[in-house]
Amino acid sequence: MEAKIKPLKNTLDIEYQRCSRCVLDTTVSDIWFDDAGVCKYCHIHDEMDRLHPLENMEKDLKRIVNRIKRDGRDKTYDCIVGVSGGRDSIHTLYMARQLGLRPLAVYFDNGWNTDIAVSNIRKATDLLRVDLRRVKADREEVIDLQRAFLKASVPDADIPTVYAIHSVLYETAAKEGVRYILNGHSFRTEGTSPISWTYMDSRYIKSVHNKFGSGVVRSFKFMTLWYLLYCVFIKRIREVRLLEYVDYNKKKVDEDLALDLGWVYYGGYHHKNLYTKFFQSFLLPNKFNIDKRKTELSALVRSGQLTREDAIDQLEAGAYEYDRSVVMYAVSKLGWKLEEWETIFYRAPRSHKDFRTYLPLIRLLRLPIWIACKLRILPYILYLKYAS
Repeated sequence: MEAKIKPLKNTLDIEYQRCSRCVLDTTVSDIWFDDAGVCKYCHIHDEMDRLHPLENMEKDLKRIVNRIKRDGRDKTYDCIVGVSGGRDSIHTLYMARQLGLRPLAVYFDNGWNTDIAVSNIRKATDLLRVDLRRVKADREEVIDLQRAFLKASVPDADIPTVYAIHSVLYETAAKEGVRYILNGHSFRTEGTSPISWTYMDSRYIKSVHNKFGSGVVRSFKFMTLWYLLYCVFIKRIREVRLLEYVDYNKKKVDEDLALDLGWVYYGGYHHKNLYTKFFQSFLLPNKFNIDKRKTELSALVRSGQLTREDAIDQLEAGAYEYDRSVVMYAVSKLGWKLEEWETIFYRAPRSHKDFRTYLPLIRLLRLPIWIACKLRILPYILYLKYAS
């Protein structure tokens, strides 16, 4: 397989350019640069930094925590935390307990998580005395969704799981009467994934699934736009990105989690899940010329946790390494023979633009979306990434 499958050539018809501040470059098709050579995603980072300045973080965090406690005082739980076993989600759960919150941990099991990730979840919820709710997806439904996106030949092949997690969290919050979902994403350490690399909405997922799969999901809630609007405007559920209100340093967090919760690192960016490991380390770089290390490294450069020179050195030291056994395991679990998989792999790349999405509607409604974001009804990153 290694000898046969070779990276597809970059088909961008523009001169190569790398951001003068971070390490994102013209392999991102929707990127633009200002007169100083600084990229679109650095500007997004700066806008988020203005919204969440570190000098105000203690005051802002206290205000948010007090509101969560007040709104949840008559409930068994005052917030929901999705846990995957990774650094960000486990640290978010840990922070919630340290801040005196009463979270319900929710784990969406799509059948691909590593033993390390599952152990991290178990140890954290046990030691922190947090109730854990496991939502197990039907194996065949998950495989059908994943196969559909791989057949569609789009670089968003991991979003069915990501969207399923969001769907399950909103459904759980609605059923429990909980108004806050604590999100473990940090723009300071993960950045913002380019829209041309990762696009996600329910119409898009349904469009791909109907064309290349069964279009049927019964084992877990798959959130429609209307259900999301119901949760946001009727149930008044809010997402809070708790890590945006702290000085989040990956190395320090790893040390603290290992010491206090017995947390174990799983060896790579989102490699706690074997499908994501296959997808990010093998499929994206070799088929789409997408190296997601650039997103995380750029975020660390912008937040001062890594120099740009060191980030470039890491990228130029070698291609994103993949484990051949993980690739073979994924192909087998997806139900394909090697020859079938190679046919799928060599299909011409496509994008979300080739399918029905809500993106035209989102951009049409950019003003009300901006207002909703300013009122903290919706996460502001939604406007910056999709509507601006």
